Amino acid sequence: MSCKREKYFKRTLGFSSKFSNDIPLVVFITTIVLTMMLSCSEYNKILKGSDYNLKYEKALEYYENNQCYKSLPLLEELMSYFRMTSKGEDVYYYYAQNQYCMGDYYLAGYYFKRFVKNFPQSSRVEECAFNSAICLMMNSPDYYLDQDESYKAIDEFQLFMSKHPNSYLIDSCNKMVSNLRNRLELKSFEKGKLYYKMEKFRSATIALNTTISEFPNTNFKEEILFLILKSNFLYASNSVDSKKIERFEESIKSYYSFVDSFKSSKFAREAESFYLSSLKELEKLKI
Repeated sequence: MSCKREKYFKRTLGFSSKFSNDIPLVVFITTIVLTMMLSCSEYNKILKGSDYNLKYEKALEYYENNQCYKSLPLLEELMSYFRMTSKGEDVYYYYAQNQYCMGDYYLAGYYFKRFVKNFPQSSRVEECAFNSAICLMMNSPDYYLDQDESYKAIDEFQLFMSKHPNSYLIDSCNKMVSNLRNRLELKSFEKGKLYYKMEKFRSATIALNTTISEFPNTNFKEEILFLILKSNFLYASNSVDSKKIERFEESIKSYYSFVDSFKSSKFAREAESFYLSSLKELEKLKI
């Protein structure tokens, strides 16, 4: 092997100079390749064999070593074979765990939920019920996408807490629900902001008021109340004369709601300008 190619392999495989001096590079690579070939050969032999107890043992061994891609095909075959035996519960449990390990949260959630139904007396019921909710949470997308999975996950966590009120997982459930609600809160707030940016001021006020109604303790309340005020003012300003009085009065009401909650807000000066402008417009309209 040329020095250039040897240096390439050393750099690519992360060999230290000390290690490469102790063992020739070609010997090491050959050993690795042979080990992989033997390992694959052994696995295929187990997979194609008829020793189901060996398959069971190896499936659990692979799972414990984080080799879920090897464990899963074995467990899939064992699901039906051990279904009515004492090992049936273990196989079902590890099959669900392997689906989770592989990142298939839809299937993992399904099998965790089925486990609870199929083995109601199992000591693993509490864990699997919790994992079912976790899978729904894992499928929950970024806040700006559809949040159906988030609502489902919240329901699943709340169902868990009602069925297992003394569980050691209650604190974790509350934390997960809080995180999911924060995601829903952000989506609701951003929806209102989007309407505002699109100059759909009536839709913006409706959406932002909905956010406050659904999340009364929202961290965005200051900005929401300010945007409601600003949207009401701009909506009134762009209205036909016959509607302006009613809408500027609404703008003034939203100003009072804002200052009652945030007298020292960073938006205070701009909010006051909308208030004063609304008063002036009303004076003109009522003459």
